[in-house]
Amino acid sequence: MDITTEVRPGANRYVSGEGILHDLTSYLDDFKKIAVITGEKSFDAFQQYYQKKLSYPIYRYDGSSSHENAVELANNIEQADLILAIGSGRVIDTSKMAAEELNAELLVIPTLISNCAPFTPIVAVYHPDRTFKSIGYMKRAPFLTLVDSKFLLATPTEYFVAGIGDTLAKWYEIEGITRNLQDEQKSAYVRLGIASAKAIQELLIQDAIPAIEDLKQRRSSAAFTRVTDTIVGLAGETGGFAASFGRSAGAHAIHDGLSFLNSTHHQLHGKKVAYGILVQLAHTKNLAEIQKLKSFYLATGLPLKLKDLNVLDTSKEALAPVINHAASSNETFNLVDSAITPDQIYQAIQLVESL
Repeated sequence: MDITTEVRPGANRYVSGEGILHDLTSYLDDFKKIAVITGEKSFDAFQQYYQKKLSYPIYRYDGSSSHENAVELANNIEQADLILAIGSGRVIDTSKMAAEELNAELLVIPTLISNCAPFTPIVAVYHPDRTFKSIGYMKRAPFLTLVDSKFLLATPTEYFVAGIGDTLAKWYEIEGITRNLQDEQKSAYVRLGIASAKAIQELLIQDAIPAIEDLKQRRSSAAFTRVTDTIVGLAGETGGFAASFGRSAGAHAIHDGLSFLNSTHHQLHGKKVAYGILVQLAHTKNLAEIQKLKSFYLATGLPLKLKDLNVLDTSKEALAPVINHAASSNETFNLVDSAITPDQIYQAIQLVESL
């Protein structure tokens, strides 16, 4: 059995709308033993909006999104039939792993719009020191994902922008992986994944800039809602439909490599992925596409250079951990180019830096 090749569209139930969190208790009625996993800031934001006391034990994750922390939390919880995850990417991924340890269902309440973690059965697993370890595949997707667009208007702009960057990668990564496939190699679901990724790209190019402005003004709008559902739901659907063809490629491999530089540890996932898009495009000689994206990156605040990610030394020696990891056999850049080398990735980075 290879779970990575299965079609797994996403959450069992996805509910999106203004004010839906005020109906939270009605979604919990079927569960008897519930435990909450959250973070300090995440739970504070939730409480300020929800304003009712949760009568369930509350457990705090350690910030790492490590399997070790998930096991520790599961051991402390001991037994639950539902884990209620309240937070953003790392809280949610930790909760997925803990829920699997406990054989429990998972209900996700995202507190930020920054990635598709609230929707998918996939986790980014880190070491306790917060360096990237691997992608993990859970046996279950979330039972329910509650996306309250009114609550999510409190998302800091930089997280929303990072979510846009992470989601934009869906098109460039799936296109990079599938561009050399023959038609007979593209299954019905791979074709659906390609189509959904292209729709994501078009929607973001059209709606992301006005949606950012709406968020800054704390103003609900159709554009803001569309971008929110794209980042959380549609991005996850793409990987769910196309499986390994639609999840990660060169852009995420660059992100993973950058995690080995201490200076990037406080940089958001989606911003590092967005820079990775440019590196992947440089490697595949799609320089015209980089030029097209420049104005979009500038308008949204996505990084065009390593200095925008707090990486000031761009020498080969300084970037060795990045390029060596991104080109390794267990990374996903090789889905775009099976013969990729650290030297080629370094050359692509230097090309991006020179543009």
